[in-house]
This record gives sequence, C-alpha cells and structure tokens, in this order.
Amino acid sequence: MQFLILGKGKTGSLVAEIALDRGHAICALDIHENQNASALTPANLAGVDAVIDFTAPEAAVENMSAVLSAGGRIVVGTTGWYEHLTAMKSLAQQHKGALLFGTNFSIGVQKLFRLTAQLAQLHGYTYSIAETHHVSKLDAPSGTAITLREIIQSEQPGIEVPIASRRVGDAKGEHIVTAMSDVDTIELHHDAHSRRGFALGAVRAAEWIAGKSGSWEFREIYDQL
Repeated sequence: MQFLILGKGKTGSLVAEIALDRGHAICALDIHENQNASALTPANLAGVDAVIDFTAPEAAVENMSAVLSAGGRIVVGTTGWYEHLTAMKSLAQQHKGALLFGTNFSIGVQKLFRLTAQLAQLHGYTYSIAETHHVSKLDAPSGTAITLREIIQSEQPGIEVPIASRRVGDAKGEHIVTAMSDVDTIELHHDAHSRRGFALGAVRAAEWIAGKSGSWEFREIYDQL
C-alpha cells in the first residue's frame, strides 16, 4: 500500500519506519512541506491508500479537511481537535472519504479502556486519573486521560473524575486509573516503554481503513485488526 505520513516528529518517524518494515511505500511530509495542508491536493492524493497524521491540533484539522474533501482516507493520531469532530465526520460522509481517529493507538491502552469500563461498574468508590507525558506534548490532560474519564462517567453519570497531568522529560506515556473506597484501593496502570506500540497501531489502522468509507474511533475497531 501507499501511505502518506504527515509529521516527522518522534512518533511520525517511527510510523514511517514501521510502515516500511511491513512492506508499504511511504511519503513523509513535515509541517514546512505541508504548510496549511497545501500539499494535500487531489492530484497528490491520487494513489494514496491512506494518510496518517501525527502533527498538531490546528494542522490536523486542516489536513483532515483537505483529505476528506478529496474523498481520501486519513488516520489521525493527533489529539486536541475533537471540537471539530462533527464537522470532520460530515465531510467524510459528504465526500465518501474515511476518517479513523483515536486518542491512543496502542493495543495495550485499548485493553486499559475496556478494563476501566469494568472497574467503573463498582459503586462506593471515588475515581481519579494520573497521566505523565513528555514536556513537548501540547495538550493537557492527554486525550487518553480524557477518554478514560469519559468511560468512567459513562458507567456512573455525574461523578467527578479529577485528572492530574505531569510533563516530564521524554516520558512516552503513563496512565493510572485509581478507584478508592473506605476499605481498599484498586489501580489500573499502563506505562508505555516506547512509542512503538502507538506507531504500530496507527499503521495497522491505515491498513484497515484502505478501501473503506465512513468514520470510526480506533477503540471501536481495534479488535478487527
């Protein structure tokens, strides 16, 4: 397959490496080579099976708009843009494009989401979330932490779930869900040792979305990979 990777940061570069290892052809662009989505023309997207975005929130919205308006397919690992999600889904539907987004493409984190949903069925506990990422991460709390909070609140509407965020060095991504009662404490803990899990999930997502049209969140489809 032919993939176009947007973003040459640490995760984007690893996505390119893994895609090549899995036998795909790639082209990678940084923000200067794709200023205001200028490189995402219908002509340039012809023959591209999927675009993979690991950029920044504002750039991701511009990139999605261009790709979906051309009827293309895009996997978005960037977070912090979800106030535009309804508009992006509408573009995908209108132009028969495809959008696959997620706050985290790690399969391990997907399991954390499901375990959190089970944990949140316990009543008589207070819940909290702690997350740690690298100092250059733009959004806080992380998209993953927000998803974890939404999962807990979907099981127990109206409860408060505080999130503590830290930005330290080159931390790859740590999330801790804590449930505390008068008698015990339960913790779910995911600590990424590298970005490889995120990057591999994004490439597998791009493989999955090729040839499809529609909109999906990664946690809806990851077990189809």
